Amino acid sequence: MKYENVISGRFISRPNRFIAHIEIGGKEEICHVMNTGRMRELLLPGAEVFLCEGKNPNRKTKYDLIGVRRGDGEIINIDSIAPNKVAGEYIRTLFPDAKVIKPETFFDKSRFDFYIEDKNEKIFLEVKGVTLNVEGEARFPDAPTERGAKHLYELIEAKKQGYRAMVLFVIAMKGCFSFAANSATDPKFAKALCEAKQAGVEVLAVDCRVSADGIFADKAIPVRFSE
Repeated sequence: MKYENVISGRFISRPNRFIAHIEIGGKEEICHVMNTGRMRELLLPGAEVFLCEGKNPNRKTKYDLIGVRRGDGEIINIDSIAPNKVAGEYIRTLFPDAKVIKPETFFDKSRFDFYIEDKNEKIFLEVKGVTLNVEGEARFPDAPTERGAKHLYELIEAKKQGYRAMVLFVIAMKGCFSFAANSATDPKFAKALCEAKQAGVEVLAVDCRVSADGIFADKAIPVRFSE
């Protein structure tokens, strides 16, 4: 996916999950943060960040914070909307002959990111965006998420009812050689991911090519499960 009207700035501070103070052209601006994750290892004072100008003139903040350049020069996409858009494009790689690709589809009282029909299969796919890199291993989540574990148990139920069930971790960067649940931060999610795998839910991870104004799925990477 590509962005329009992208500019760069310097990160100053983040007083809460939703806004950040950014220096743009020598002026301090309050910007909307497009990701409620902690990202403490990324949003450091002075870090180069990338912003997309909003199209609604009546909104409170003029810019959305969509990316940050890490100390090693790598750009990380931190737009929480991007993983689903990337996944929507990547699904055509996974299922080139899919007859139906439908986003935001209900299953019982749950809602998954995608419903797919491919040949004789009916598939539910849930997407999770990943921004945390721990010594070359992508990890999710970077903060406890009850909702994330809930989605995994819902996928297990879909599998029991005869659907093919999948979870796709979209790693919004390059430079990671494997993916694993962040058990130190959220042991319940890590446990749920192992249970999902044992129940037949397919666990996939793909890294991305990221630039200041775009993000695209690139290569599948292996998933490591804790013992």
